[in-house]
Amino acid sequence: MTNPTRNPKPSGNLPDDIPCDLKGQTILVTRPVEQAPHLCDLIQQANGEALLFPTVSIRPSTHAEKAKARMAEPWDLLIFISRNAVNFALKLLPGSQLPPPPPAGPMIAAVGAATAAALGDAGRPPDLIPSAHFDSEGLLELPELTHVRGRRILIVRGEGGRPMLGDTLAQREAEIVYAEVYCRGLPEQDATEQLPRWHETLNLLTATSDEVLNNLHRLVPESEHPWLRSLPLAVYSNRTAARAMELGFRTVAVASESSDPALLDALCRLVQRAPR
Repeated sequence: MTNPTRNPKPSGNLPDDIPCDLKGQTILVTRPVEQAPHLCDLIQQANGEALLFPTVSIRPSTHAEKAKARMAEPWDLLIFISRNAVNFALKLLPGSQLPPPPPAGPMIAAVGAATAAALGDAGRPPDLIPSAHFDSEGLLELPELTHVRGRRILIVRGEGGRPMLGDTLAQREAEIVYAEVYCRGLPEQDATEQLPRWHETLNLLTATSDEVLNNLHRLVPESEHPWLRSLPLAVYSNRTAARAMELGFRTVAVASESSDPALLDALCRLVQRAPR
């Protein structure tokens, strides 16, 4: 597993915020189609080729009306787990507007940088965001979430999300309720048709969550798993890296944070350490 250290700035005609030249590299982008354009654009700015193969589809929750009612209640804190949580919650809120900041409304927390950006785009930047690492564990380290006894906290997420954040806050004696505003599923597609092209051109893989990685493994025929696992893989988190290792991937780079620029940097590290 490669460490998230910064790459030296390459020479050549590249934008200042692009950390390396990916010329000759074809990268499989597996995140949901709605979230893929920015990463694809960064890869192309680095002279690489992005192949889009979403392994997760995003749909409105089957519990949308229940979530809408819960978001209308008074809360001390709203925690948004992802950019999808923000986008789908907005569709359920009156006027597609988030509540005002304190004291008129609740505090709002974002688990990661992309979630914080989505809240900012909606006109309500978060009051709380992790300072060290962008995940539930990082959020729980904030002093504001250490003493939450008696506070009413609504966690806005997708169906079947990780329980760790809510369980930990409940152990700290907060009242925890969930608003599940979207659901994830397996896209109706088969990698079999893509494999001839992949074998010919594919150099690198990306996975932005455990589910994205697990679904890629499911969509690729089992006979092709040894080849798939031989490709270098860039991931968002140590948790997904550990899952990749369990599946048998040999070379994994972890982004320094859960963002597209950091994932691009992880791809650059993979390319720079590859044998020439």
